[in-house]
Amino acid sequence: MDAMTPHLRIARPCTDLAAAERFYVEGLGLEVLHRGTASAPGEHDLLMVGAPDAAWHLELVLGGTPAPSEEDLLVLYLGEPAPDDLVARLVAYGGTVVSQGPYWDRWAVTVRDHDGYRLALSSRTWANH
Repeated sequence: MDAMTPHLRIARPCTDLAAAERFYVEGLGLEVLHRGTASAPGEHDLLMVGAPDAAWHLELVLGGTPAPSEEDLLVLYLGEPAPDDLVARLVAYGGTVVSQGPYWDRWAVTVRDHDGYRLALSSRTWANH
């Protein structure tokens, strides 16, 4: 992978795409990159969110049964403490602040989305993770 930068897709089942959009777009500030509607058997409605210039996106697929564990973390390294207004928006749009254990509670604010997946907003940078 020397000459290429791969693009990372994180796909998760979702019970409510509108709730997911409120949490990740209105709350977190990501953008809708794509929205798809099932048009044939075996397809699913989906929502892709992320930052247009990032090398990753989150794909939320309607259907299936979300089964997150406490270790299913999406960690965003902010390099500074998560702003209070950002955490407040995430809570206003369906999130719940939760404890993630001593390490993460020291270095991050962790917010659980409506399907139980956890988002850790780390005050560290990737370089000092």
